[in-house]
Formats: sequence, structure tokens, C-alpha cells
Amino acid sequence: MSPAPSRRHREVANRINVSLFNYLQQKVCRVYVAPFDVVLDRTGADTVVQPDICVICDPEKLTDQGCSGPPDLVVEVLSPGNSSKEKRDKFELYQENGVLEYWIISLPEETIYAYDLNDQGIYVGRQPFIAGMILPSSAVTGFSLDVASAFA
Repeated sequence: MSPAPSRRHREVANRINVSLFNYLQQKVCRVYVAPFDVVLDRTGADTVVQPDICVICDPEKLTDQGCSGPPDLVVEVLSPGNSSKEKRDKFELYQENGVLEYWIISLPEETIYAYDLNDQGIYVGRQPFIAGMILPSSAVTGFSLDVASAFA
């Protein structure tokens, strides 16, 4: 069994979740935090993941157990034990399954790496986002995150 995420991991994830939750009030999209099952269909084999944060804008994907299909936005906060997995395995998994936008949060660097799915189904990275910058979401229309507020 993996250890629970660090307190700092939870704090950063909670700040981002609160920003998304507040923004999404009275909108169709919904934000969920782990543990929340997301079932992805990778070449016909269901794969279940539990992203730190995910936003789903299609209510048809929501089930009593979680989400069936790719979320619009996935946010993963790196932990020392899962950094390689998040950067490689989940990156490929989310890309192959059509997650429109993927944010990877680096706690030591206080940096957010944002990737957008292009028309060919390949993630294109944007510049790294650090304190003093605003990260606009490409998948959640109108939402932007003040990066400094995530790490405050």
C-alpha cells in the first residue's frame, strides 16, 4: 500500500480544487478530488485511475462510482514516490485516452506544467507556469489559476 500524500501535496491540491469548485458553481462542469475513480478505455481494456483532481464537463460520463471516459482536465501533484509514473505512464495514458488538458504540479519547483491535446491527439506543452503567472485552462472555458495562490 502506498503512503498517503504529504500534507503539502494535499494543501496544494486543495487550493486548486477550491479555485475550480468556486469557478464552476452554476456551470455544467464538475470538479472531483481523489479518491474518485476514472475509468479509461485504453484499446478496449478498462483502466481505472484516481487523479488528484479532475474536471468533467459531460454529465453523461458521470456514474455513481465516478467517471466513465476521459475527463476534460486532469491535475496530478507529484510526490517523491510517483514522479516517474506521473510524468511517463499517466502522461501517455491520459494522452491516449483523450484527456483534453493535463497539469503536472511540481512541489519542490513550485511549478505547473500544462499540456493541451492537439488535433492529432498529441500533448503539446506550454511554458512552465510559476508564481506571478496566470495559468489559463484550455479545457475549462474561462477558468484561470493564479499560480502563486496554489503554492501559498
